[in-house]
Amino acid sequence: MKINEDYLAEEFSVIIPVADFMAQYRDAEKFMGFCQQCRRYDTCWACPPFSFNVDHYLDQYQTAFILASKITPLHPQEITDPITYGAELMKTERLSMDARLLKLEKQYQGRAFFAGFCIVCPSCTRIEGKPCPYPELARPSLESCGFDIGKTTSQLLNIELKWSENGKMPEYLTLVGGVFHNAIQ
Repeated sequence: MKINEDYLAEEFSVIIPVADFMAQYRDAEKFMGFCQQCRRYDTCWACPPFSFNVDHYLDQYQTAFILASKITPLHPQEITDPITYGAELMKTERLSMDARLLKLEKQYQGRAFFAGFCIVCPSCTRIEGKPCPYPELARPSLESCGFDIGKTTSQLLNIELKWSENGKMPEYLTLVGGVFHNAIQ
């Protein structure tokens, strides 16, 4: 648990066999449909469509370590611009989580999946037809590979996703990433 003067960040994790995670928490067709509606589709190297077969990519791993961060603002009544404030909170925690996932990826010789879209570059070189300048830092998200994050958080981590309503900040924000690997634990 990390307490900042403005927010509390709680970490949750679960380990599940990749085959079970894929069978129970993945609906590739449904989530690809959502990806296709996103402005980042086919314009970001960490987003679909991918140059690899996602099923084969995921099947090479045995274990999924799923990591979530639940970020609760400590002074919600003081938030005047919830969109900007929420984006700042998410970015701060996301950078921390990404660094941790990359460290775990190296430790377990696996593959990290970040929470949400790529934040490495201000604009992606994919739209220019150029390769990613930072492939060592860019990773797809679980949802871009077809995983249901809402179902994952509620059933595996006991966190219900919250959404903003009427321009107000939700009670808390949630980031979800993971590392798939074959290391013996």
